Amino acid sequence: MMKYWKNTATIDRLVPELLHTVGAAEAEIAVIGSQPIDVSKMPKLKGIFKCGVGTDNVPFDAAKARGIEICMPSEHTKRYIFEETANFAVYLIFRMLFSDIGEVDAWVKQSRGFLGDKKVLIIGQGNIGSHVVRKLAPSVEVLTFDVLYNQMNELHDLVRQADVLSLHIPLLSATKGFIDAEKLSWMQDGAALVNTARGPVVDEEALYQEIETGRLRAAFDVFWEEPYAGKLKAFHPHRFLMSPHVSSNCEDFLSGLAVDFRAFVNRFED
Repeated sequence: MMKYWKNTATIDRLVPELLHTVGAAEAEIAVIGSQPIDVSKMPKLKGIFKCGVGTDNVPFDAAKARGIEICMPSEHTKRYIFEETANFAVYLIFRMLFSDIGEVDAWVKQSRGFLGDKKVLIIGQGNIGSHVVRKLAPSVEVLTFDVLYNQMNELHDLVRQADVLSLHIPLLSATKGFIDAEKLSWMQDGAALVNTARGPVVDEEALYQEIETGRLRAAFDVFWEEPYAGKLKAFHPHRFLMSPHVSSNCEDFLSGLAVDFRAFVNRFED
């Protein structure tokens, strides 16, 4: 039997052998989520299995240099990741748009603007962002921005218009801290930021400053470190709504990952 190391429990329920892992020095297969991995501490490593589509923490160069195989989710499994992450992002967007509806105990009803007049800016038009646009289009006015199709000078006006801004960009050196203090200052009072992409694409301190004043709200499924215990947690759930990185976590996705994992491991055991 192969010896496993992991930094995620994503598929433990469906792959019982992952309940018994070894230290980095003995590992032959590494199962990773969104956290970094240091293959220099894994001299016996043969393969890396990634439980997701984000590649910012996948050590492609180091693995190639040592002949370590990397397995990303299959096309079948990725379909569930893209679709369900988009579904969850839409859920968070609507949570933000309907965040102030009144109080049951006092039976106080808050009036609100018509949903069809709300503007939602989707930043990133890849596999997930494009799904979000399609799902939102019947209900709100959708604005879009993507560096492949827009000029950076267009972003200012789009951000200023949006009632909700939703992020769907990868974590790269160029996108770390992409939503910084300046861009947050462009958001209108009472607007909300939704992030199902990666925590570090937002400047944590800058967001804290804005939420502390009560000017902005946010809903995050991804964080700068996970589990997240940072300063923004103090505002959960009212001004900073948190979920434990579950946007793609539907049963079909997990089952697909388990099938992909077993097929990957079988290549080393045959």
